Amino acid sequence: MNLLRALATVSGMTLLSRILGFVRDFVIARTFGAGLATDAFFVAFKLPNLLRRMFAEGAFSQAFVPILGEYRNRNSAEDTRTLVDHVATLLSLVLFFITALGIAAAPVLVWISAPGFAADLGKFELTVELTRITFPYILFMSLVALAGGILNTWSKFALPAFTPVVLNLVFIAMALFATPYFDPPVLALGWAVFLGGLLQLTIQLPALRKIAMLPRPTLNWRAAWADPGVRRIVTLMGPALVGVSVSQISLLINTIFASFLATGSVSWLYYADRLMEFPSGLLGAALGTILLPSLSRCHASGNLAEYSKLLDWGLRLTLLLAAPAAVALAILAVPLIATLFHHGAFSADDVLRTREALVAYAVGLTGLILVKVLAPGFYARQNVRTPVKIALISLFATQVMNLLFVFGLDLDHAGLALSIGLAACLNAALLYRGLRRHDIYTPQPGWLAFALKLCLAMMVMASFLYFGMGAENAWLQMGTLGRTIHLSWLVPLGATAYFATLWALGFRLRDFKRRAAE
Repeated sequence: MNLLRALATVSGMTLLSRILGFVRDFVIARTFGAGLATDAFFVAFKLPNLLRRMFAEGAFSQAFVPILGEYRNRNSAEDTRTLVDHVATLLSLVLFFITALGIAAAPVLVWISAPGFAADLGKFELTVELTRITFPYILFMSLVALAGGILNTWSKFALPAFTPVVLNLVFIAMALFATPYFDPPVLALGWAVFLGGLLQLTIQLPALRKIAMLPRPTLNWRAAWADPGVRRIVTLMGPALVGVSVSQISLLINTIFASFLATGSVSWLYYADRLMEFPSGLLGAALGTILLPSLSRCHASGNLAEYSKLLDWGLRLTLLLAAPAAVALAILAVPLIATLFHHGAFSADDVLRTREALVAYAVGLTGLILVKVLAPGFYARQNVRTPVKIALISLFATQVMNLLFVFGLDLDHAGLALSIGLAACLNAALLYRGLRRHDIYTPQPGWLAFALKLCLAMMVMASFLYFGMGAENAWLQMGTLGRTIHLSWLVPLGATAYFATLWALGFRLRDFKRRAAE
C-alpha cells in the first residue's frame, strides 16, 4: 500500500470529521454560548474524553498494535485470533468496572477535575449529572479503539478514520432537535456523547467480521489474563499511558487552573483547542495511525534501515504540513473564530479571549504533531522507558510554566495554553534526541535545504495571509456571509502561495510517495 495514499485517505476522513466538528461547535456556540451550561458540559465531557485519548487512542493502541502486528507476522492466524479474543475479554470486563465506578464517583471526579465549581452548587450538580451520562463513552470508545487497531493492522484505515463523523452527526442532531425535550437543555449534549459512542462501535463490527477478526469476548478472564500476549500488552500499557497522554493530563490540570479563573475560561480554551485539533488530527493522528503498523512490521522483520527511512518520511511530512498550519492559525485566529463561532450568544469578547488561547496553542502545534510521529518510533520497538522519562519531564515543565504564566505574568487562560504548547515542543525535542542517541533514527540527506525552502515558503504564505486578512476589528463587524466569503478565498490564497513557492523551489509530490512495510 502507498503510505501517501493511505495518509490522504485517513486525512480525508479526518477532514470530514473536523468539518462536521466545526459545524457541531457552531451549533453548540449559537445555542448555548459560553457560560455556566457549556462550562459544565465541557468539564463533564473532558474526563471521559481524556480517558479515551489516554487509554483507548493512547496507551492501549500504542501497546496493542505492535503486539498484534508481531503476532500477524510471526504466528498463525488462529494464535492471532485467540489474542484478539483474550484482549477483548479482559478489556470489556475492566472497562465495565471502570464505567460503573466512574458513574458512582461522579461528584468526587468533578470536584477533582474542576474544584472551583464547588462554590456554585447548581453548576456543580449539573456537571455531576452530565458526567454520569457521558462516562460510558470511555467503554464504547475503548472497544472502538480495539476494533480500529485490528483494522489498521490489516491496512483497513478508512473506516476507523470515519467513525468520529458519527459522533459529530449525533451531536448536531441532538443540539438542533432534542434540546427542547430536556431540562436543562444542555443534557441533550450529554446524551449525544452516549449515543455517539455506541454508534461508533456498532458500525465497525461488520468490517471485523469480514476479515474474520470479530472479537469473541467471554467471562473467562482467567484464561485471558494467562495469555502471554495479553500480559505483554498490559505491561506496555502502564508506561505508555504516561508517555503518550502527557498532553491530555496537562489539559486536565489546565481545567483545574481554569476553573478558578473568570467564567468562560474553560469554554475559551475548549474552542481554541478545537481549532488546534483540526491540523493536529488531520496530520498528527493520521501519520501516527499509518506509521505504527508499518514500523511494527519493520521491527518484527529486523529491517532497521527501512524503519529509519519511515521515520524520516514522517518527520518531513509533519514539518511540510504542520509548520505552515501553525503560522496560519496564529495569523487567522480572529477570522477563523469569528466566522465559526461569533453568532448568537458567542460575543465579540468571547472571540478575542478565544483568540488569545489559540495564538498561544499555535506556538506548540508543530511540537504536538511531532510527538505523535516520534513516539511511535519507540513504541513500535516496544521501548516504553525512554518516552516515559521524557513525558514526565514535559509534564513537570508544563506545571512550572502554568504557575509562571498564570500567577507570575498574569496571562490567565492564554498562559495555560502556552504552557501546553511549549511543553509539547520540549517533548518532541527530547524524543528526537532519544531516537538519535539510541541509533533508531538517522536523518536522510538534504535536511538543511529542505528546512530553508520550507521557511521561505512560509514567509511568502504569511505575507499573503496577513495583508489579505485586513483589520481584525472588521471581522467582528462583518456579517456571517461576509466573513465566510472573505475566508473562503483567503485560506486557499495562502495555501496556493505556500505550495506554489514549494513547487518553484523544486518540491514534487512524487518525492513523498512511500510504500508501507510488508
